[in-house]
Amino acid sequence: MKILISAYACEPSQGSEPGVGWNFVQEMSKYYQIWVLTSNCHRSAIEAELARKPPSNLNFIYLDPFGWMIDWSQKGKSTQRWVYLHYYLWQITAYFVSRKLHQKICFDIVHHVTYVKYNSPSFLCLLPIPFIWGPVGGGELTPKNFWTSLNFRSKIYELLRNAACLIGECDPFVHLTARRSILALATTEDTAKRLRYLGAKNIQVYSQLGISQEELMNYPEVSLSYQSIIRFISVGRLLHWKGFHLGLLAFAKANISNSEYWVVGEGSERKNLENLTQELGIEKQVKFWGSLSRDQTLSKIRDSHILVHPSLHDSGGLVCLEAMSLGLPVICLNLGGPALQVTEATGFKIVANTPEQAVKDITQAMICLVADVKLRSKMGEVGKKRVRDVFSWELKGLFFAQSYKEICVQEKLASFS
Repeated sequence: MKILISAYACEPSQGSEPGVGWNFVQEMSKYYQIWVLTSNCHRSAIEAELARKPPSNLNFIYLDPFGWMIDWSQKGKSTQRWVYLHYYLWQITAYFVSRKLHQKICFDIVHHVTYVKYNSPSFLCLLPIPFIWGPVGGGELTPKNFWTSLNFRSKIYELLRNAACLIGECDPFVHLTARRSILALATTEDTAKRLRYLGAKNIQVYSQLGISQEELMNYPEVSLSYQSIIRFISVGRLLHWKGFHLGLLAFAKANISNSEYWVVGEGSERKNLENLTQELGIEKQVKFWGSLSRDQTLSKIRDSHILVHPSLHDSGGLVCLEAMSLGLPVICLNLGGPALQVTEATGFKIVANTPEQAVKDITQAMICLVADVKLRSKMGEVGKKRVRDVFSWELKGLFFAQSYKEICVQEKLASFS
């Protein structure tokens, strides 16, 4: 079969959306002939990897609207300000490019993979072939009771984000994308509800995240039992909705001797978080590492004992899988993507009723894991097994390869009837 994949973000050796795009197309090229539409900003990294490890069945088409390319190595505010306009125009450009390609190649299926954004259309749904959408996310919202813990600026952000979701849902092309999808995958049940509202008929909840077996094999086995200092770690952009302030509040309440809290990432909330550590009197125990490469980040996770990821609305949460694959138990809120990755056997999923209750329960989870080394070790081992058995890219590739096959069989039967 010949498959056309839309992967606006697609780059090797990256996490987040570019990593999703790259790993996905790599896996699918093991089964079928793959053509990938992506942005020129990823071209140099992709071509360097292809030169190092030439693939079979994988072809890239680089495009950008009006020759306008956004440099993703520059992650400043100016980039973020224009990203969604660029993405929307890129989708339109991708349709016209793919229409000409389809006339030459005759694709069997078209699949939109990245961005993982439910409230923006994919114009590739207009091609006269089966269209698969997703997994897409973004339908997760900050619980209303948690708005009281946010400052004025953060509340404005949440209002604008909610408004953007509503505006996106008013776009007739978003409804068209949902209705024309033969299969729509949602990262969480929250997003699945929005897809039903938009008119998608065949919906499955399926995580967009994974870790390859090759990467898992390259993770060194590390034992931290000899270390006298217990290390908690949080990883991600330092934004209010990541909930790192909840983790720091809980860490201060736990008051665990010989313990540290590492924070890896950069963002607009860093100054507020640093001020919070001073107010709580824990500034000597908390280390802000700033923005690190993926390898450096994984190294910091390896040197820690417990991941704290109290995100308020997260479609994915790759760091939870990375921590589990390295044998760390995870403390997260029972919200969004992390709630689907973490189980009671691999960590603590904190019910998100109020900020006060969440902090109290995170505190208790911290104390419990520090006191019970065997529980910590057992959760770590079960977590590693869960990543291998459920979230490996190889299994995801098999899932989609089978889905493609079934869809093509259904289309052929429908054409005969």
